[in-house]
Amino acid sequence: MNFCSTLFVFAFAATIFLQCLNPTSAATTCHPDDEVGLLAFKSGITRDPSGILNSWKKGTACCTWNGITCLNGDRVTIISLVGFPKKPERSLSGTLSPLLDKLQHLQVISLGGHGNITGSFPQFLLHLPKLRYVNIENNRFSGPLPSDISMLSQLEDLSLQGNKFTGLIPNSISNLSRLLQNLNLCGNRLSGTIPDIFESMRELKFLDLSGNRLSGKLPPSIASLGPKLLLLDLSKKNLSGTIPEYISSLNKLEKLNLFKNRFSGVVPKGLVNLTNINNLDLSHNLLNDPFPALNFNTIEFLDLSYNQFHLETIPEWVTSLPSIFLLKLAKCGIKMSIENWEPAAPLYYHYIDLSKNEISGSLERFLNQTEYLLEFRAAGNKIRFDMGMLTFSKTLKTLDISRNLVFGMVPAMVASLQRLNLSQNHLCGKLPTTKFPGSAFAGNDCLCGSPLSPCLL
Repeated sequence: MNFCSTLFVFAFAATIFLQCLNPTSAATTCHPDDEVGLLAFKSGITRDPSGILNSWKKGTACCTWNGITCLNGDRVTIISLVGFPKKPERSLSGTLSPLLDKLQHLQVISLGGHGNITGSFPQFLLHLPKLRYVNIENNRFSGPLPSDISMLSQLEDLSLQGNKFTGLIPNSISNLSRLLQNLNLCGNRLSGTIPDIFESMRELKFLDLSGNRLSGKLPPSIASLGPKLLLLDLSKKNLSGTIPEYISSLNKLEKLNLFKNRFSGVVPKGLVNLTNINNLDLSHNLLNDPFPALNFNTIEFLDLSYNQFHLETIPEWVTSLPSIFLLKLAKCGIKMSIENWEPAAPLYYHYIDLSKNEISGSLERFLNQTEYLLEFRAAGNKIRFDMGMLTFSKTLKTLDISRNLVFGMVPAMVASLQRLNLSQNHLCGKLPTTKFPGSAFAGNDCLCGSPLSPCLL
C-alpha cells in the first residue's frame, strides 16, 4: 500500500471539470504545433502494451485522440493518460519529449501511475504559460526539482509523489501563490530542511511532504495555511523539535499525520481546537505526557503508539468516541484490565493495537462485541483467559495476542484467520488444522500437532 496519505485525484477531477465546461468542443482538425508535440510524445514511449496511444495517428484530428481534450478550437488543453498503478505491465514506459512545449494552450497534464516513465523533471512544463494542473506521480522521474519552478505561475495543483526526485525543496516554490488544492511531494528522496515557503499559499487544502529525507524543525509559515488546509502529512521523515503551537490554529484540519519523526516534548494543548479532525497519527515519536483530552466526536482514526506516554488507562475521551474505526495505543503505558474498558461504539472498530502495555483481564467479552473487527493486536501484555472459550467475528483476519498469559486449547475457528500469533503463552493440547507456521504457536506450555511436534499417544 502506498504510504502517501492523500487520494491524489485532483488533476483527474480537474480534467472532468474542464471537460464539462464545453463537452461538445472537440475540434475536427488539429493545430500543427500540437500534432508535432503529441506525436513526439508518442515517439518517446517505448512500450504501450494496452494500446493507449493507438488512436494517435498523424493527419487525424488530435482533439479526438484518446486522453486528449480541446476546449479552445483546435488547441489541446488537456492530456489525461492515467496509468495502472496496480498493473504496471499495462502502463506506458519511456520518456517525455521536450517538444510537448509546443502545446501552448495546455492547462492539464495528468500522466500519473505509469511507474516506468523516466527522466529528469520535465523542463518543458516551465514553458507552458497556461498550465494549471500537473500530475506526474508514481513514475520514475529523478534528479533535482528545478530552481525556477516558480515559472509555473498559473499552477493550482502539483503532484509529484512516488518518484525519485532528490536534493532540496526549491525556495522558489513559494512563488506558486495560485496553488489552491494540492502540493504533494510525498515518497521521493528530497533532503534538507523544509523551507519557509508557505506564506503565499493561503488557499492550499492538501500538503503532503511525507516519506522523504527531510530533517529539522517545522517552518513557521505553515501557520499561514490555517484558513483552508484540510490535510497535513509530514510523516516518515527525521523532523525534530516540539510540535509547534501554531498547529492548533489549523482549525480546518481533518487529517494530521506526523508519525515516524523525532518530535519531542508535550503535545500542544491547543490540539483541542482541531474540532474537525478525523485522522490523527502521532505515533513513533518521542512525545511526553500529558496528552490533551480531545473532547470532540469526529475522530475515526487515532494512533498514539510508540511515544513516551504513560496514559495508565485508555482515556475517557477515546472510550466515548462514537464512530472510531482504527485505534492504536501500543506502548502507551496503559495499566488496566481490558474487562473495565467499555467503549461507546465497539461495533465500529476495524483495527485495534494495544500491544506492549500492561493490560490484564479476559478478551472474551470485548471480542464478542465487535462484529466488524478486521485486526486485533495485544501482544506483550498480561491478558489471561481460556483460549478454548474464545469466539470472534467472522470478519477478523489478524489476531496477535503473543507474549501474554493465555491458557487452554487453540480453537478450530482460528483457521479462518489470515494472520495469527499465539506464541509465548501457556496454551496446551492438540492444534487444529491450520495453514500457520510453527512460529505462530512457539513457546507455549504443551501444544502439539502440525506444524509442531506430533502429539504423544
